[in-house]
Amino acid sequence: MASEIKASVSQAVKDAMRAKDKERLGVLRVVMAEFKKIEVDERIELDDARVLAVLDKQIKQRKDSAQQFQDAGRPELAAVETFEIDVISSFLPSPLSDDDILSILKQAIAATGAESMRDMGKVMALVKPQIQGRADVGKVSAQVKSLLG
Repeated sequence: MASEIKASVSQAVKDAMRAKDKERLGVLRVVMAEFKKIEVDERIELDDARVLAVLDKQIKQRKDSAQQFQDAGRPELAAVETFEIDVISSFLPSPLSDDDILSILKQAIAATGAESMRDMGKVMALVKPQIQGRADVGKVSAQVKSLLG
């Protein structure tokens, strides 16, 4: 099943070309190249879940870079990374509220019968596809630890 998100990124590339928006176009081309690389390497067509995982990874890399640039006293480079984060984030679905996340976690804990930290992997395996691209996986992982701990 082809990804609607990937199709919208592809359309955004065309729109940026027409608008001669070089900065936005550059970011979108990097994202499309990452999609293509995965499709060629693994001989698959990306679905929405995989596309969201790629977008999440791209955003995380840029957040790390922006923080390093900020720490190094290079705010102009950090601003570039922040711009790229904004462009990529525009393709993510709307974020989940804290209540929604808590509800998903409680359902997953009940469904897996998790009782302790040993069961965290089972819970995260069930939760991750539901929150991908809609919540920070690291923060959700911390919430799971507190619920199971």
